[in-house]
Amino acid sequence: MQHADFVHLHVHSQYSLLDGAIRFEDLFELAKKHQMPAVALTDHGNMFGALEFYQKAIQHGVKPVVGCEVYVAPGSRLEKKSVAGGEGPYHLTLLAKNKAGYFNLLKLVSLSG
Repeated sequence: MQHADFVHLHVHSQYSLLDGAIRFEDLFELAKKHQMPAVALTDHGNMFGALEFYQKAIQHGVKPVVGCEVYVAPGSRLEKKSVAGGEGPYHLTLLAKNKAGYFNLLKLVSLSG
């Protein structure tokens, strides 16, 4: 079967509060409909849905790419208040390349809380 030239690498699911709403079943149906061989999960600041996402992607024949959209603080990650007129936090999308990358990503997200 011919695959699409596009793979969505920035998807927020129902686990990404305030940013996403798509349910995994709907996501994989759309991926199959548009012939995407893979899709990434990059929920905002959490990886609560990563295991479910991975398992359901495999069941649907779609290659799962696990990731997370994280905040990067301009100073210490422990400092929660912003400086007036200073640089605020910005977003960075991280994708795990393999099992080691997945465990590194889990550690980073866990430490961020």
